[in-house]
Amino acid sequence: MTLSIAVLGGGNGSHAAVADLTEAGHDVRWWRRKASAFGEIAKTKTLTVTDYQGRREIAVRPTVDLRDALHDAALVVAPVPAFAQGALARELAPVLHDGQVLFLPPGTFGTYAMLQAMRAAGCGAEVALAETGTLPWLTRKRGEGDVHITTRASRLPTGVFPARLSDHALSRIAAAFPNAIEPVEDALSAALMNAGPIIHPPLVLMNAGPIEHFPRWDIHNEGTQPAIRSVHDALDAERIAVRERLGYAAPHFPLADHYNTSHWMYGHLAHDRLVDSGDWHETLDLKAHRYVSEDIEYGLTFLVTLAEWLGVACPVAAGLLAIGTAASATPFRETGRTWESLGLSAHSPNALRALLEEGL
Repeated sequence: MTLSIAVLGGGNGSHAAVADLTEAGHDVRWWRRKASAFGEIAKTKTLTVTDYQGRREIAVRPTVDLRDALHDAALVVAPVPAFAQGALARELAPVLHDGQVLFLPPGTFGTYAMLQAMRAAGCGAEVALAETGTLPWLTRKRGEGDVHITTRASRLPTGVFPARLSDHALSRIAAAFPNAIEPVEDALSAALMNAGPIIHPPLVLMNAGPIEHFPRWDIHNEGTQPAIRSVHDALDAERIAVRERLGYAAPHFPLADHYNTSHWMYGHLAHDRLVDSGDWHETLDLKAHRYVSEDIEYGLTFLVTLAEWLGVACPVAAGLLAIGTAASATPFRETGRTWESLGLSAHSPNALRALLEEGL
């Protein structure tokens, strides 16, 4: 199935999405807010991609007109960070129309947060929002218009909000990402597959000294040591306990599989390929990098506050959140995405299940 697809944003994931979806034969428009953000792409209409097949140029269709990008799009792919979802939702509100599917890879429960924001901005369209556990690519930009794709996800646990639109949404997403989409119960189940808040907080906080000392540091290579892996495992056990308390079924995609087997989201030897690429040997700003501003401020804060609402003990997650708050001098429980800030703390479990199924 060939789709009309809009890709939104200019980050690593957006570059990879435009490259792969265009090469797959889909009709892809690529939207950014300003023409200047495209750099030379605005003139050349080409994107350079490097992967296991080599280096090549791909013809692309950049635009700064959001209505034009979306007017006939069956699928809207928005791999934007969680902290950008609110502003994007308000921009999308007047241009979305019935039947469209918005895909957030990953989402940090952005499916709910964005639809809530779009409804508040006056959007009455019947749209389905879906999210998954990670970006469909291990990828890094090497400059505007130049993207390197180390590997692609082979398993993407994906849930839809509202869940009643799952068949419609997942059929379109699966057409764009064939043989990779694995349906889960609903969008909250998918949000609790998000790997970022599990893998990144221990790596950045327990490597804070070398990150601030050395000009570049690879948290996935020299920064991944047995003691840190032990914290990963304990933190991931808390995430799985939250999933089980909510009644979600296995597989829970434990992070240990990323390191030990071929059964995780990126498949065989993904961690080794990530390290060997050298693309993650980089400069990290502990206050500005999305490992903090997204994965701690939004993802970890969301997990901790949801666990507290459920009465699930999460000492490791809460401890990391407290350390991150102190290290960055930012009160993440006030600034981040919490169960309370989403307006969900007064819901009963039955009301939550109905909301996830039926929507707003």
